[in-house]
Formats: sequence, C-alpha cells, structure tokens
Amino acid sequence: MARSPGGSGRSPRDRDRDRSRDRDRDEDNELTDKLVTINRVAKVVKGGRRFAFAAIVVVGDQRGRVGHGAGKAREVPEAIRKATEAAKRGLIRVPLRDGRTLHHDVKGRFGAGKVTLRAAPAGTGIIAGGPMRAIFETLGIKDIVAKSVGTSNPHNMIKATFKALEQLNSPRMVATRRGKKVGDLLGRRDETTVEAAA
Repeated sequence: MARSPGGSGRSPRDRDRDRSRDRDRDEDNELTDKLVTINRVAKVVKGGRRFAFAAIVVVGDQRGRVGHGAGKAREVPEAIRKATEAAKRGLIRVPLRDGRTLHHDVKGRFGAGKVTLRAAPAGTGIIAGGPMRAIFETLGIKDIVAKSVGTSNPHNMIKATFKALEQLNSPRMVATRRGKKVGDLLGRRDETTVEAAA
C-alpha cells in the first residue's frame, strides 16, 4: 500500500473516514432533541406480561434542519436512544423566512392526520399543540400558526407535519426552477425584502 505524502502511513480513505466521523460528532453536538411521547405496551405470555416501551423523538439544529424517529425497547433509555438515532438519520432541511417563520402556508396529510401550517408575523410565537410544537422548536421556527384536524395520534400528526414541511419552497428555489431572478418573482418590493428572501 502506497504511503501518503505526509509520511503518516495512512491512506486518504482513512483520513476521509476520520474527517467524516469528526463532522458527525460536531453535528451531534449541535443537535437538540425532544421526547414527544413514550408508550408502554404489554405482551401477554405464558408466564405473565412482558412490558416494552415505544418512544418518538424529534431532533433538530434550530437552524432549519429537523428529523423524527421512533424506537422500541425493553427499557425506556434504550427506546429513546434508538428513536434519537433514527431521527438523526432522517434529517430534512426546511427553508425559513428570516430564520423565524415559513415562506408560505402549506397543508400536509398522512393517514387520518391533516395539518395546516401558516406563516405568521414577528411576535406571534408558536401557536401549535402537542407533537407539532416539538417539531417547530427543534426546527428553529419562532412564529407560526398550526392546526391539526382529524387524528390526535402522534405518529400520524408528526408524519403529516413533515409531509407539509417537505412541500415548502423558498423564493430562491422557485426562481432557480423557473430560470428567473428572485427580484423578478417578488415584483417591485424594496431591495432588503429581496435580499432577505434570497
């Protein structure tokens, strides 16, 4: 095996692997997690009942990235750990306006869960309940009005909210898709608004 020019005897692949491992560790330090719900389930067996725990965790960096995961185990800490790892594997990036709210209103649906997310002016705060509040707090949204209709099952509510968040577009994304400039899309607004949107 050829030695690297630095003389350390390590291949470039090993160095890249270490670099990505350090990057993952830095990302883990930035991420905050919230336990949405924990559910105890019992399995009836010959000797009695066998208990297990199911946890749902939401993870985000409070700057536009968020993910959710579920985990099951015989012990609560292990279920939370599994759910957290699943959430970190499924992070999505959400475009935010001014780093505090959505660019536009959006609806999401999963199973019997239906959610409506609406952009809100500064100072509104997070008007949302249950699992949706945890998602917005870890995502970094400061102002939003959200309503859930239908089921109150946290699994379906979270998945419906993520379906809605995945549909969000920023003016820059729309402009790129249409081959235009951001200013052309937003019309005759002042330049600060255009710059903030971009």
